[in-house]
Amino acid sequence: MNVLLPAEILTLLVGVEHLGIMALEMFASPAKQAAAFGLPEAYTKQKEARVAMANQGIYNGMLGLLLVATNWLFDFPERLQVWALLLLFVVVVAFYGGLTVGKKVWLMQMLPALLAEVLVVAVLI
Repeated sequence: MNVLLPAEILTLLVGVEHLGIMALEMFASPAKQAAAFGLPEAYTKQKEARVAMANQGIYNGMLGLLLVATNWLFDFPERLQVWALLLLFVVVVAFYGGLTVGKKVWLMQMLPALLAEVLVVAVLI
C-alpha cells in the first residue's frame, strides 16, 4: 500500500493545525483563549499570561510553517527526514502537554502527529 499521499496530507494538516494554534495563542481575545485552552478568563487577561501565550504561539507558528514549507523546500528523501524530525518534536511536546495541561492535548495534537509520523517513517523504510 502506498502511504506517501496520506503521509503528506496528514503532515500538512498537522502544520496547518499548529498555525491555527499560533493564531489563537497570539491574536485571539482572552475569552477565546480561555475557551480554547480550558483556562480561566481572568488568567488569560493578565499581561504576563498574554506575553507567555504569544511566546508559545510563535513556537507553534514556526513549527507549523516549517511543516508546510518543507513540502517546497526539500526534495525526497530529505523532505521525509525533516518531516520525521519535526513530527517527532510535536509528539514529544504534545506528550508532555498532555501530562501537564490535560489529556485533550493527546487527542488534538499528539495523535495526528503520531499518525503522520508513523506514515512518514513507513515511507522512509
